[in-house]
Amino acid sequence: MSKRAILSVHDKADIVDFAHELARMGWELVATGGTARMLRKVGLPVVEVAQVTGAPEMLGGRVKTLHPAIHGGILARDIAEDVADLAAQAITPVDMVVCNLYPFEETIAQPDVTVEMAVEQIDIGGVTLLRAAAKNFARVLVVCDPADYEEILAALRDGTDDTPTRRRLAEKAFKHTRDYDTAIAAFFGAINQI
Repeated sequence: MSKRAILSVHDKADIVDFAHELARMGWELVATGGTARMLRKVGLPVVEVAQVTGAPEMLGGRVKTLHPAIHGGILARDIAEDVADLAAQAITPVDMVVCNLYPFEETIAQPDVTVEMAVEQIDIGGVTLLRAAAKNFARVLVVCDPADYEEILAALRDGTDDTPTRRRLAEKAFKHTRDYDTAIAAFFGAINQI
């Protein structure tokens, strides 16, 4: 069975080349709307998240990946009980999550930003994808930085996508979500002082 990668990136730098190499290695690509459209446009085979969940993106894109068919596949461990749970629900395991978040800090740096504009750049599903994959680093590679794509591909090619690599990537993802939440909390702290 091929490995499955979920790709949901706001920063699409180098994602086409990365996805192309994953596909060449036999990975199944599952992607959210904009990422899926970009990959499909260059001829890559892509399964949209909505096909996996059986539910369309909704609320203007606010809900895409928040579904057991996605998170069950990410959080399942390599133990008999989890494998049985996935089989009972016809859920395919997810082996890699490639995700970066909405540009909250860039948005609030704009001089004319409104609270409403800032709120729309608070990523929910992306943070959840990253945290779930990082929690299950023993089985799932988590990639939150396009600068790591080449290293990940090299590790997959030579079989060095081992525990130390996975733990380092998990640490990076947790730091990324921590910094993201810190920026959000600081923004709300600042506007509450007005």
